[in-house]
Amino acid sequence: MRPFFLAMAATLSITSAAVGAQPLAPVGEIKGDAWVHTPESLAATVQQADVCLPPATAGGTGFCGKFKDIPKQAGTAFPVIVFLHGSSGLGLKAIGEWQQWLASLGYASVAPNSFTLAGHVTYKSPIDKDAYEKILALRASEIAPTLTALKSQSWADPARLILAGTSEGAVPVARYTGTEFVARMLFAWSCEANYFVKEPLNAFEPGKPVLNVISATDPFFSRSNTWLGNPQAEGHCGAALKDNPRAAVLLVPNAPHTLLNLPAARSATAGFLALLGKAKP
Repeated sequence: MRPFFLAMAATLSITSAAVGAQPLAPVGEIKGDAWVHTPESLAATVQQADVCLPPATAGGTGFCGKFKDIPKQAGTAFPVIVFLHGSSGLGLKAIGEWQQWLASLGYASVAPNSFTLAGHVTYKSPIDKDAYEKILALRASEIAPTLTALKSQSWADPARLILAGTSEGAVPVARYTGTEFVARMLFAWSCEANYFVKEPLNAFEPGKPVLNVISATDPFFSRSNTWLGNPQAEGHCGAALKDNPRAAVLLVPNAPHTLLNLPAARSATAGFLALLGKAKP
């Protein structure tokens, strides 16, 4: 896999509001009272996960549905993308569309359902950093049971696992300290200090491939956000990945926060996955 770095840095812009007088940050809001998974809800994050399998599984028809409903499989083991959704949960239509697209490329995907926890905290940003960190810890706890569940699935190749996430879900991807995944993909997160984290705490493994795709003017994590909390922020993971020759950063001009299915994002994702060599463990 050749080193590559994609960046449209020229598309970055700083609005006059960001460099001039700073307006007051909006008032955040927290709802719910459950900050930590129970053993039951943690197990349910996997059983209620959204899964999409390539057409070569399930008798040649493929499968998209809940993990608990996966038909018994035999034969080919596929690379698997474990995907952590953002704060909106799996109700975001874009996630299902993205998983179906991944299946068409020959990749299985599993998206744990964080909202199996009754009273799961939800929020409207900005809130305090302690609250964000507790939410991020809750999300990080969903990775281990997903890995355990995949060990019993004949369609999952344990040597070709990829960890991915978007927005809130991308932070645990950047922070993950395990070695089970051959690559990581981060959408709509900048890997930087800002209002969303106490510290970035990035834990990228040296030399392992990483893809970062984010809007050039992300409404939350670029300097277009006047309450970002970091006037020197670049708005992407470039600084965190600068020493990794197998990292790629794509800034998509004028893109919204949710950008999984934009042509540029899909093209970068498909190219990144192709370079991983999905046909050979």
